[in-house]
Amino acid sequence: MDIKQQQQQLSLAKSSRQRCNEWIFRDVPSDITIEVSGGTFALHKFPLVSRSGRIRKLIAEHRDSDISRVELLNLPGGAESFELAAKFCYGINFEITSANVGQLCCASDYLEMTEEFSKDNLGSRAEEYIDSIVCKNLEVCVEVLQQCENLLPLADELKIVSRCIDAIASKACAEQIASSFSRLEYSSSGRLHMNRQAKCEGDWWIEDLSVLRIDLYQRVMMAMKCRGVRPESIGASLMNYAQKELTKTKVDAGSNVVETIVSLLPVEKLAVPISFLFGLLRSAVMLDCSVGSRLDLERRIGSQLDIAALDDLLIPSFRHAGDTLFDVDTVHRILVNFSQQDDSEDDMDDASVFESDSPHSPSQTALYKVAKLVDNYLAEIAPDANLKLSKFMVIAETLPAHARTVHDGLYRAIDIYLKAHQNLSDSDKKKLSKLIDFQKLSQEAGAHAAQNERLPLQSIVQVLYFEQLRLRNNLSCSYADEEQKPVHHSWRISSGALSAAMSPRDNYASLRRENRELKLELARLRMRLNDLEKEHVCMKRDMEKSHSRKFMTSFSRKIGKLSFFGHTSSRGSSSPSKHSYRTDSKVIERTCASTD
Repeated sequence: MDIKQQQQQLSLAKSSRQRCNEWIFRDVPSDITIEVSGGTFALHKFPLVSRSGRIRKLIAEHRDSDISRVELLNLPGGAESFELAAKFCYGINFEITSANVGQLCCASDYLEMTEEFSKDNLGSRAEEYIDSIVCKNLEVCVEVLQQCENLLPLADELKIVSRCIDAIASKACAEQIASSFSRLEYSSSGRLHMNRQAKCEGDWWIEDLSVLRIDLYQRVMMAMKCRGVRPESIGASLMNYAQKELTKTKVDAGSNVVETIVSLLPVEKLAVPISFLFGLLRSAVMLDCSVGSRLDLERRIGSQLDIAALDDLLIPSFRHAGDTLFDVDTVHRILVNFSQQDDSEDDMDDASVFESDSPHSPSQTALYKVAKLVDNYLAEIAPDANLKLSKFMVIAETLPAHARTVHDGLYRAIDIYLKAHQNLSDSDKKKLSKLIDFQKLSQEAGAHAAQNERLPLQSIVQVLYFEQLRLRNNLSCSYADEEQKPVHHSWRISSGALSAAMSPRDNYASLRRENRELKLELARLRMRLNDLEKEHVCMKRDMEKSHSRKFMTSFSRKIGKLSFFGHTSSRGSSSPSKHSYRTDSKVIERTCASTD
């Protein structure tokens, strides 16, 4: 007990002694003095002996010496609770409330004020109040639990704490069920469904529980989990409690709070925001919490890293002065957890390899998001002068190769690192540049890399080579003849047959190339359609200008040249025309010009 608590006890004892003089029998001199927590009470033996078994035994043991002074050591509640017990012995009425019922239960047990010594004794009265009043109301249960914080372990032995905790869990669960029923409504089709937009009113107890001490709060949360309270409600309560406690507690107490909250986190994903998990991780690192708590947080964050933001990853380093500005090691472990979790999901989906590796599957989409996040993180930490090359590279290499479809972000981060660490050796620069797949750079990034003097010469040559290949492919796609299209079709069929044996990255790259070719082919078909529409307009205009037989003969001749169905419709000839398959747009343009 610290000095402040001792002063409070002495102040309570003094005020109790003053009040005691007001209600004891003044016309009968006292024959016994009771000392409790530094306070003294001049009372009478008979009222006390008639109700308290403990005082009766003490007096009986010293009957020969006619004891007149008794000290009650470690009385629960101190002088304040003894005053209430003494009033009860004297038959003086007072009100049992949520603020004193815990003290009365513990004091009556200590003083043995049970039915064995007197009917309707203080113990039974306090128990009746707990059963009929306290356990019926969640807020009152919380108030009693607060009082029990200073009455442990006796309050636990008397099952006051457990009864209040069970009552709180039951009430919270019942409130949540009632709130869920109130949100049920019928849809237009007559089906019963839950209205997700309606506000949930069953979590009002979250604020009430935030006043409890961490050990009692932990027991309440565990009871709620067993009762089936929603994980989202548990998570909201943990967030509210952490926000209040971590702003006012000391370092030792803060570490205990963080470790306890981590142990209470629901196993379900998204039960708490990922920003809250990162906040707990920062606190755990700063307060030097247990390794188990930090690893648990890193595992939880890794399982949903695809919804994290860049600011979340920027965890300050709380180590010695020569360390990096941000905690890179923690982020690396989070990325490892994400990669392992992603691998395990892929193993579970072996029956549908294409779906699990396709860019539209959840795991692949998460990979792309995390790859972009990692590239931005690398660009943020790259200017740090204390960041070693090995740590930078291990972050960049954590994700699999097929996670990045475009290497612009990685190139940007490496360029920033090279600019901030100009003393790197040529071998280190080559190691760093090997992380980049220059074939996956966009046109803008490739143009920048081709003129980047910070890159090794070998890397610049690679960039120029791939840029030349890209230019050649673009030119070949733009000026390809119609006769080459069957070749493209056959290549596409063969590449599709081989795609099952490719790696996810190569398979995806092949699909992208095929997609680009299909788009080009569609564009060519649209151009041909536009040419045919122009020819139709020209013919229609000529028909309106002239109705002569000569024009109709010319018109029939032009229709024969177009030959939409592959043969002429004239009676004079049943053989196919040698120009029946020619649909060149240049011929059509010349025809239009001649008719004009």
